Amino acid sequence: MVPCGAVLWRRLLRKRWVLGLVFGLSLVYFITSTFKQEERMVRDRNLLQVQEHEQPILWKVKFSPGNSSQLSNQCRNSVQGKLLITDELGYICERKDLLVNGCCDVHVPSTKLFSCESCLPNGCCSVYEYCVSCCLQPSKQHLLERFLNRAAIAFQNLFMAVEDHFELCLAKCRTSSQSVQHENTYRDPIAKYCYGEYPPELLPV
Repeated sequence: MVPCGAVLWRRLLRKRWVLGLVFGLSLVYFITSTFKQEERMVRDRNLLQVQEHEQPILWKVKFSPGNSSQLSNQCRNSVQGKLLITDELGYICERKDLLVNGCCDVHVPSTKLFSCESCLPNGCCSVYEYCVSCCLQPSKQHLLERFLNRAAIAFQNLFMAVEDHFELCLAKCRTSSQSVQHENTYRDPIAKYCYGEYPPELLPV
């Protein structure tokens, strides 16, 4: 035997006004949820814009010449070069003249300090190691700070990871989306490693 409650519920569901009421409540719930979600998105977007305009990015870069690696007589270096290496003190040397502590041998005549050989006035160089060495000049500190202060949010993840002048120059001189045009062609196929504020000029199409 079917319970009275079930029979009553079935009869109610057959009535059009009950179905209309259920549908209306569902529609009101859907519209309310959608508006609340849009309000939340607009509020979050406005908050993000306010933070971007009012709070400067706190870069961790240290430009002080003294660091722990110098005190322990060890050097970090650019590692990747087949022929040339730049150490964190700004010396550039041939790979064969690299000492076991990671520093360039300063007693070799071909070793140079803060060399901008192969670099153009716009801060773009044809050799990565010269780009890093030139970028490490103390006089470049103001230029790099100016770049960091106006760097787009898109570069925040990249440059927030660096902790000192040397790491900043390593990152800055690597080719990136700033060095290419049309996603597959270098803006300047010769001087493609840049430490300067601005990317190379676009080549004519």
